[in-house]
This record gives sequence, structure tokens and C-alpha cells, in this order.
Amino acid sequence: MVDLSTLDWLVLAGFFLLLLGVVVMSMRQKEEDTADYFLAGRNASWVVIGASIFASNIGSEHLVGLSGSGAQSGMALAHWELQSWIILLLGWVFVPFYWSSKVYTMPEFLERRYNSSSRTFLSVISLVSYILTKVAVTVYAGGVAFKTILGIESIWGIDFFWISALGLVIITGIYTVLGGMKAIMWTSVLQTPVLIIGSLVILVVGLDKVGGWSEVERLNAEQMHLIRSASDSEFPWPGIIFGSFIIGFWYWCTDQYIVQRVLSAKGIKEARRGTMFAGYLKLLPVFIFLVPGMIAYALNAKGIVTYDSPDQAFPMLVSELLPAGVKGIVIGGLVAALMSSLASLFNSSATLFTIDFYKKFKPESSEKHLLRVGRIATIVIVVLGILWIPVMSLIADVLYEYLQSVQSLIAPGIAAVFLLGLVSTRITPTAGFVGLVSGFVMGMFRLALLPFKDSVAGTPLEWVVTMNWLYYCILLFVLVVIIMIGTSMVTKAHSRERLDGLTFSTLGNNTFKEVVAGLDKWDYIHTVGILGITAFIYIRFW
Repeated sequence: MVDLSTLDWLVLAGFFLLLLGVVVMSMRQKEEDTADYFLAGRNASWVVIGASIFASNIGSEHLVGLSGSGAQSGMALAHWELQSWIILLLGWVFVPFYWSSKVYTMPEFLERRYNSSSRTFLSVISLVSYILTKVAVTVYAGGVAFKTILGIESIWGIDFFWISALGLVIITGIYTVLGGMKAIMWTSVLQTPVLIIGSLVILVVGLDKVGGWSEVERLNAEQMHLIRSASDSEFPWPGIIFGSFIIGFWYWCTDQYIVQRVLSAKGIKEARRGTMFAGYLKLLPVFIFLVPGMIAYALNAKGIVTYDSPDQAFPMLVSELLPAGVKGIVIGGLVAALMSSLASLFNSSATLFTIDFYKKFKPESSEKHLLRVGRIATIVIVVLGILWIPVMSLIADVLYEYLQSVQSLIAPGIAAVFLLGLVSTRITPTAGFVGLVSGFVMGMFRLALLPFKDSVAGTPLEWVVTMNWLYYCILLFVLVVIIMIGTSMVTKAHSRERLDGLTFSTLGNNTFKEVVAGLDKWDYIHTVGILGITAFIYIRFW
């Protein structure tokens, strides 16, 4: 068991006191309706939006999972952490559509572009994705981290993995239910610097222990490149380039979990600048999460530390390397990551179920009743996610690879439906619905077979589970695009008047004027800055 010093406990106590203060302040600002509870009254500034996007994205799956992938495969999965340019696409291109339409959810946007069937089915897909990825991954990562850091095997005969994971779920659930979106947005502002500081400490101490960056490069020599051979069995460069974009576009530009942050903005200008702030923050994970995993691999190669699995790399660094007083900061960062991800998940789940299911079928429900229904729905989703945890190890060995492989099956259909729907007015309502259903069914077909990959060996279905996961993602996207275009040729499209403001060619003049009026030199400077830093990292680790 790790011996936490008095200073460590004081640091943790201070963090939780600040957290409690923010929640109490949020509770005093009572939610009058669903706009207040789910979107913080649409009054968030760019600082709050950017910090919330980052804190919502960076969860324990990064501290545990991304570090684990760094320990196992080096820079291979860094592509997903270098997607600041896709966050810029959200701010520059997609925010005008989403914000000006005043929608609560992405399914609601699809209803306006296509039809109510598309809205309902996207809600189903989104809730399923939360169960398979966000809930299961975050809870699993939290359990692994705290069991490794504290070195506790069990309490009262119960595996400490489950005690620590479920304890954090309950604590986070209480403050999310009480405070709503306001509490989540403001606690993200508190949690983000704690998370960054804690991870930077690990980076600096780890580099010192291993003997500097040159030692990390020497001992990870075969894993330092972002671009791998096209014949690489796990990360071929065509798959990485196109597959990571499909997954990234879905996640950053269409997923309720992230887009809900920009929907909380005061206006289009604040939303866009919030995505720029998030873009800068998103450049950090490669260095503060993935590189520590590579440091752990180097330390293991030198025999300085040991770990049983790659996912234990980051927790091991915390427990073995940090001096007294610093552990409290890093554990606070880990708690912050867990709570911010779970809190955002809880709120997004409640929003999707309440607005896109319950309210649709019971429109006469009062605002207070809708809030209560949303909270109950969240509890059910969390329970289902926890029940899925034992299946995860059958799909991938490392947490972050599991996360991306499952997202690669969910993303293609949604990405195709949003992209084609915004680009062309000719894509029909029927095509939108058929695209969502076909993409989801083909993706879930592979997911259902993966735990039984040994059983299907030698059968006609073998290619479904043996095909590289990134190539399968690209294949899904292409098939859905073909299906949608073909369906649009034989079904009726909406009129241009019906699509006013919902496609690139029908975006209203008032919205366009608002976008242009809010631009100044800093928007261009920061955009070029983010793209320049990203390009430099690619050149350095090509």
C-alpha cells in the first residue's frame, strides 16, 4: 500500500473542498428548466467551453489507457491526440449550424435535417456508445488506477477494483444530479489545471529517473514513428490517416458528449473561441499522458520498475516515483479526470434520453418531471456500462485500443450521415435513416463476433474479425456513403425551404453575417498557431 503523507492528504482535501464549493454555488443557482440544467442557460464563455471540452474528453482512459498504449505501441495512437485541427472544424464550420438552430441535442439536429426516425435512432446509437465506451472504459480505468496506486487488493473480501470504481461513480453522480450542467462546466475549469499539473509532474520526474529524453527514444526506438508501414498489422498508415479522421470527425463534430459544450455558448463567437482554447489544450495529451507510458516502458526495460500489464504503466509511475506531497496532486488529477468524464457522461445521457425519447412520447410532461426522468435514465445507463466491463478484455488487450476499436465501429455511419447531410440538399430523409441503421448494424455485427473470433476461424465470417480494425472502419464509411447516395436517387428530398440553415448552401444570411462580424485577427492567429504546432509534431515524429 502507498504511504500518503500528511501533505498529500491536505492537497486532496483542498481539491475536494474547492470542488464542493463550486457545486454548492451551482446548486444555489436553481435550474428553472431543461435549458438551465442541460445547457447551463446557454450563457457559457469561451474559457469555460474550452476547459469543459478538454476536461470532458480527457478522462481516466487517457491517464490509464493512453499511457498504456504508449507503453505497448509507442507513438502509434498519438494521431487521435493530434486532432486539434478537427476541433477547429467544429468551431469554424459546424458551430454556425448547431448553435443558430438552438437545438439541445445532435439527434434533434438530425430530425430537422432528415426526419424523426433519424433522431430516435441516433439517440439509440449514442446511448449504446456511452454504455460500450464511456461508462465501461472510465469505470474500468478508475478501478485499475486506484488499485495499482494504493496497492490494496481487497476490503472485506471484495476486490478493491470494484470498491474504488463504484465509489467514484456514486460521488460523481451525486454532484451531477444536484448541480446539473452548471456544476459540470465550472468544475471542469477547476479540474483542468489540476489534471495538467499532476500529469506534468509525472512527466518531469519520469524523464529524470529514466535519464532524459534521449534514453526514452533509445529504448523505444522501434515505436517512435507516427507513420507506420502500410503492411503493419495493427497501425498501417492508410488506415491511421483516414480511419482516425472518420473517428475524430464523429467524436469532435457530431457527438453529443462534446458538441453539448458549444451548444452552451453565449453566441457563435464564444463557441468558436472555446474550440480554439480546447484546440491548444488538446495538444498536451501526447506529452503528458502518452510519453509517460513510453517512459514507463523504458524504466521497465532498465529494471527500475515493473508492471504486469501496459494499463498499469501510469498508476505504477505514481506509486513508485513520486515524492511525498506530490502524490496528492497527481491523485487529485486522476480523480479530476474520472469525475469530469463521468459527470459529462451523466449529463449528456440524461439530455439524450429526456429530450429525444421521453419528451417526444410524452410532450405534456412538466420540466421538473423531465429532470427526474433524465436522472433515472442515467443510473440505468451506468449500470449497463458496468456490466459490460468483463467483455472488454475479449475485444482488445489495452484499454485505449479497445476504446478506439469500438468507436471505429460506431463512428462511420454517423459521420457519413452528418457529412453528406450538410454538404448536399439532395440527400433524402430516407437516405439519412437508412445510412444510420446500416452503419450501426454492420458495426455491431463485427463487435458481436469479436469475442468469438476463435470460433469463426475457417468460416466465411473469418474476414469480418481478422480485417484490420482501421480498414474495416474505412470500409464501413464508404459502404454507408454508397448506400445513402443510392437511396437518395430513388427517394424524395426535402425542399430547399425546408432545409433553410441546415446545409452549407442554405445557411441563412443572418447567421453568416454573425460569423463574419465576430471574426478578428486573433481568430486567424490562433488557428494558424494550432495548425503549425500540429504540423511540427508530425514532422518531428514522422
